[in-house]
Amino acid sequence: MPTDNRSFTVDDDVEVPVPAPGTVWTVGAVVLDEDGAAFAQKRSPHRRLFPDTWDIVGGHVEPGETLLDALAREIEEETGWRLRRVRRFLGTSTWTGDDGAGLRHEADYLVEVDGDLRDPGLEWSKHSAFGWFGPGGLERLKENRAPGEFLIHDLIARAVRDGPDRAGGM
Repeated sequence: MPTDNRSFTVDDDVEVPVPAPGTVWTVGAVVLDEDGAAFAQKRSPHRRLFPDTWDIVGGHVEPGETLLDALAREIEEETGWRLRRVRRFLGTSTWTGDDGAGLRHEADYLVEVDGDLRDPGLEWSKHSAFGWFGPGGLERLKENRAPGEFLIHDLIARAVRDGPDRAGGM
């Protein structure tokens, strides 16, 4: 469904959690290319949170921001792409980072974007590489993660397996 004051659309069946007051939320975007491979970027080794690991586009929800407004902002900040469509809610996860900042809730979405998918405008001070991950290359997403810490791998694997049109959540 089109939103009233946004430049992107949201499919009718997309769930949008409402954060409880005092909770910390992040958002994540899985972008698939025309071949069904998912975009990921590698966090720089000097980052305090999850250094030198693969990540999806996303980040913290700022005070006063909705989850979907944060999603659009983070996509543009981290890649230069513009959010065109929120296709599917992939689910929420709750995690504690290795930065000591405590518990976070994350809402992840499968999205479509406008922009040159082969030339993202990465924030090179925060990311050292990017890649497209299809079914045969997903193991790389586990680099520098401890056993059992495969949130990004599992999220991307499910999005790649299910494709853009299949319903489902975490």
